[in-house]
Amino acid sequence: MTDTVYVLNGPNLNLLGLREPEIYGSDTFDDIAGMLEDRARELGLEVDVRQSNHEGHLVDWLHEAQAEGAKAVLLNAGAYTHTSIALLDAIRSIKTPVIEVHLSDPATREKFRHISYVGMAAVDEVKGLGARSYIVALEKAAAL
Repeated sequence: MTDTVYVLNGPNLNLLGLREPEIYGSDTFDDIAGMLEDRARELGLEVDVRQSNHEGHLVDWLHEAQAEGAKAVLLNAGAYTHTSIALLDAIRSIKTPVIEVHLSDPATREKFRHISYVGMAAVDEVKGLGARSYIVALEKAAAL
């Protein structure tokens, strides 16, 4: 096992800071990546931060995390959280622990966001803390 934590981000998260800041906050994707890199260094970890608008990339990266011996995966699957059985199956197919991350709290939003296929297989979840959700999830990964 390595000290690397994969941080995988799904559709539209490349637009953070611009997209609905009243829901997702004003921090950009690069701001969050920088915060993660700083905190990872303090925890003696490395982070590999990625984003894709394509479901298959996320599946491939989950498999890669397993193959590379990653310590954990932080996964903000965006809308795929609520629709992707492929991500559920990919998480179940690997031994690498996956922590689900959300900037907002899906349980307080539209009803269709209340189901989480990612959450059905993730070992933990952090939601509703804005950009801090990622930091808390990284700290949980460090403790694994």
